[in-house]
Amino acid sequence: MVTLHLRMQRVLIAVIALATTSVACSGHDTYTLYRNTVGADTTRVHVATFDAAESGDYNRQNCEQARELFQAQPAIKTRFWCEKGRFAR
Repeated sequence: MVTLHLRMQRVLIAVIALATTSVACSGHDTYTLYRNTVGADTTRVHVATFDAAESGDYNRQNCEQARELFQAQPAIKTRFWCEKGRFAR
């Protein structure tokens, strides 16, 4: 179980690193990963922005993959979701 948790952490770090070091693209091809907080379902906390200079589909798929990995962690009580566009409060 610990090995799986460490492996998942490494994958998450790699996904976030890829998302944050990519060349920025136009806002319409950008996707942003958010999460809420425990006890405040309407809170929007910025997790990562996916803005690689690829198609919007590429960024959407990477955001969804990161969302799935974050959400699959044991004992996670927050909800993760992707939205089209750049970070907005």
